[in-house]
Amino acid sequence: MGIKIIVKNKRAFYDYQILEVVEAGLVLKGTEIKVIRLGKVQINDAYISVDKNEELWIQNMLVPHYEFGNIHNHEEKRKRKLLLKKDEIKKIDHRMRAEGLTCVPTKIYFKESLVKIEIGLAKGKKLYDKRESIKKKDIERKIKQGRYE
Repeated sequence: MGIKIIVKNKRAFYDYQILEVVEAGLVLKGTEIKVIRLGKVQINDAYISVDKNEELWIQNMLVPHYEFGNIHNHEEKRKRKLLLKKDEIKKIDHRMRAEGLTCVPTKIYFKESLVKIEIGLAKGKKLYDKRESIKKKDIERKIKQGRYE
């Protein structure tokens, strides 16, 4: 099973505590797949919502125009549908409403020849949690370099 990671959302791991991750498919149009293959997609500001028809949508995901495209190029920040089973969508929606969780994209990757997106149910970190994360990373980096005393 070949997995090639296209983009990771490092900001999500800094701002949120990821509680659970789910793999979903992504509905794309025309030249979007070519741009994603080039690795030019951005998911830092993206978020995921559930609409009234119980469908999952990713919004604010930036897929720039394909430079060799024509007048039929896609919209850069259009909302894109995520493919999951109904019971998984209901479970995510229930947890978002009941527990006050946020749903954020964590990475986009190719699984064989299909584009997949990993979404995480997350709880927002407080400022002191972010400082604690930074402190932990600094200590781990110094230990790796052999400079920690």
